[in-house]
Amino acid sequence: MSAVRATLTDINVYPVKSCRGIGRSAARLTRTGLADDRHWMLVRPTGRFVTQRELPRMALLETAVDAEGLTLSAPQRSPIRLARTAGIGGLDIVVWKFAGRGIDCGDAAAAWVSDFLETPLRLVRFDADVPRTCSPEWTRGAHAITEFADGFPILVISRASLADLNSRLPRPLPMERFRPNLVVDGIGAFDEDRIHELSADSVTIRMVKPCTRCSITTTDQQRGTLDGIEPLATLKTYRYSAGLKGVCFGMNAIPIDGVGATLHVGQSLDIAWK
Repeated sequence: MSAVRATLTDINVYPVKSCRGIGRSAARLTRTGLADDRHWMLVRPTGRFVTQRELPRMALLETAVDAEGLTLSAPQRSPIRLARTAGIGGLDIVVWKFAGRGIDCGDAAAAWVSDFLETPLRLVRFDADVPRTCSPEWTRGAHAITEFADGFPILVISRASLADLNSRLPRPLPMERFRPNLVVDGIGAFDEDRIHELSADSVTIRMVKPCTRCSITTTDQQRGTLDGIEPLATLKTYRYSAGLKGVCFGMNAIPIDGVGATLHVGQSLDIAWK
């Protein structure tokens, strides 16, 4: 029988979509997920989003964020600092099926990221005046919003799931390949698939949709280069979903209660099973 409680062992935020994340000891829960997660994004001049799927070197772009703003740094580059309110106006953007608006962070930021990634890009931050609703097909009556995440505010993975996968791989991979927000321990491999909600104090987080994985999982996050066909090849042998037409690893989740509360590493989480 699996545990009725889990332990939160890691918290990660990714201030700029598809760029390097930040491990935190604590993070504030907002309506759109963890504070500052995927609040900024790189786009083509047309407004179309870009990720490591097409630009693996984005993995080398480091981020730091505080109350005043965002700092970007990269190998052989001087860092650039942007005020949290930096912006020269709205820019129409597209993230998958979402057509909305971002705030263009200006020419200096655009020149910096374009130079490092060797292609014309703009940096935008999320415009809260144009909210982005998560798919009601999966949230099933719960209204949820996100910023520039692929589709849902929070990604949860258990340590046991990674251990199970690594036991099948020719070479073990680190958790960073899968870019979770919350990593939990004390449950069995892929038990997150069966969890309905995780809760602690005033916080309730609901699992809503298995996360189908893409080529980003095959990118070495420390080198910013493609690293073969794993883990997708192995995941396809035992984690393929015909309904979702992809391999699944981790669960997308939404906040139900506790907006404004703080999650912290080491916290115990009560489990409500499906």
